[in-house]
Amino acid sequence: MKSGRPQRGAGEVGSEKKERNEIDWEMRPCGMLVQRREEEEEGDAAGCDGAGGNGPPVKINVSYGSSQHEIFVPSPSTFGEMKHIVAKRIGLDPAEQRLLFRGKEQEDEEHLHLAGIKDNSKVVVLENPASKEKKLEQSQESEEVSRASEAVAGIRAEVDKLSKRVAELEVLVHDGTKVEEKKIVEPTELLMRQLLKLDGIEAQGEARVQRKAEVRRVQGLVDQLDSLKARNVNPFSSRSNAVSVTTNWETFESGVGSLNAPPPVSSSTAVTNDWEQFD
Repeated sequence: MKSGRPQRGAGEVGSEKKERNEIDWEMRPCGMLVQRREEEEEGDAAGCDGAGGNGPPVKINVSYGSSQHEIFVPSPSTFGEMKHIVAKRIGLDPAEQRLLFRGKEQEDEEHLHLAGIKDNSKVVVLENPASKEKKLEQSQESEEVSRASEAVAGIRAEVDKLSKRVAELEVLVHDGTKVEEKKIVEPTELLMRQLLKLDGIEAQGEARVQRKAEVRRVQGLVDQLDSLKARNVNPFSSRSNAVSVTTNWETFESGVGSLNAPPPVSSSTAVTNDWEQFD
């Protein structure tokens, strides 16, 4: 009985044996040894660092400031793809890089091998001026916020001390104890000085929020001392708060806002009932 499996020729068997025993290896840019494929799938990466292309890797000496780096990039890659490999080495975002080869800045879409890149070629990396300026501005803003936050923190520490004094005075006055007026006036003046210091701090972002919160806190303590000062005049007065409200009304020519009610408007209404009769 013959098997339905097709018979393979000697050439096919030999080719299969060769395929099993003789594997064509290639070195990836990161140093990884992998099997070479005759046809790469579209969009497949040739290197471990993410650069595209199927060509052999070339070693490139990258200079960035005072630092030197060696990277391996497939020769058919573009300078734009090379930037991604460089970014992993020096930490500079691809969009912030400028690549110079032979004194000329290379465009992202330009291919390395067409530009003349070979083994041990030297490429200089510069930071984009706009990006550098933006980072400098961000750094300065960060320093300003830090200085403002420290200044607010110093004032907060002083206000904490004054807040304890206000709390002690509140206990005495509410218990009916007569305290010297200067003991109330002195912390009030100190709080006003802290308020002036807060007003002189130029703050942005989080530091501005901190300053605003501290200003409200100081104003609240000053109001509290004013109330204690008024109550200290007569410590045995009723503990119920008496509030006196004086309203100044402004009189306008139209009469709006006047305390006097406008004169009543006399009106006469004549009602006539005209009834229609039906049969």
